[in-house]
Amino acid sequence: MSDVAKFKRKLEGTVISDKTAKTIVVSVTRRFKHGAYGKFVNQTKKYHAHDEAKSAKIGDKVVIIESRPFSALKRWELFSIVK
Repeated sequence: MSDVAKFKRKLEGTVISDKTAKTIVVSVTRRFKHGAYGKFVNQTKKYHAHDEAKSAKIGDKVVIIESRPFSALKRWELFSIVK
């Protein structure tokens, strides 16, 4: 792991789209306990991530890290493919 990646936020999720050039859409699920009811809740959010090599495909488990803004939506980049 590079020194730069040590201090950045990391998220793990599943690739749900790879149709755009050098961009993947990653679905990240967060599980937490509801404050009032105490029930465990799953919350899903989509992130656009930069994939320079176009290596990730739909269905891959990936790790993305924070990065500089690549475009209006892309603030993350692909770190590794977990599978």
